Amino acid sequence: MAARLPSWAWVTGLTAGATAAVVALAVQADHGPHPTASVTRPSPSASASAHGSTAPHSPAAPALPDASGAGRRIVYSLGEKRVWLVDATGKASRTFTVWPGTVGPQPGSYSIIARRQSLKGSDGVEVEHVMYFTQAEGVNIAFSNALDGSSPPPANGQKLGAVRLHKEDGAALWAFGDTDTKVTVVK
Repeated sequence: MAARLPSWAWVTGLTAGATAAVVALAVQADHGPHPTASVTRPSPSASASAHGSTAPHSPAAPALPDASGAGRRIVYSLGEKRVWLVDATGKASRTFTVWPGTVGPQPGSYSIIARRQSLKGSDGVEVEHVMYFTQAEGVNIAFSNALDGSSPPPANGQKLGAVRLHKEDGAALWAFGDTDTKVTVVK
């Protein structure tokens, strides 16, 4: 009479065999051709206003304003309601639209003077990635984004210095700029 193998031995053997087959297929696939993904960007007419971000290499991305400084910096255009993150070589790595407050900074050179992870804004909205860079009319001027990702409500006559960003742009700005990072404000 032949001895029967216990069920755990069968399961162990089958699992080992399946693992070996998967490893063999993975090694074989690694030596074959690799697909490449192409990134398709949505048209700027709908997506730029809906999402605010436009990659700097996209044909629709506005050029970095002239006379916006040199070196690594944040460039904020009052007229275009747009921010550029500029690397040390002078190339914009990201650009996006913003919602300015009712009080804005004068054109000029500033730097990030304080950062706060999150707080309640003067308009009562919970915000994050708060980066202060100047004062105007007795109001602190800072970049921030709403925790819930919403756009700011109308000011109703309040003096507000927040330059609000889309949530993903707020995270990118927070990662890019630290205390003393240069901020250039242009018309």
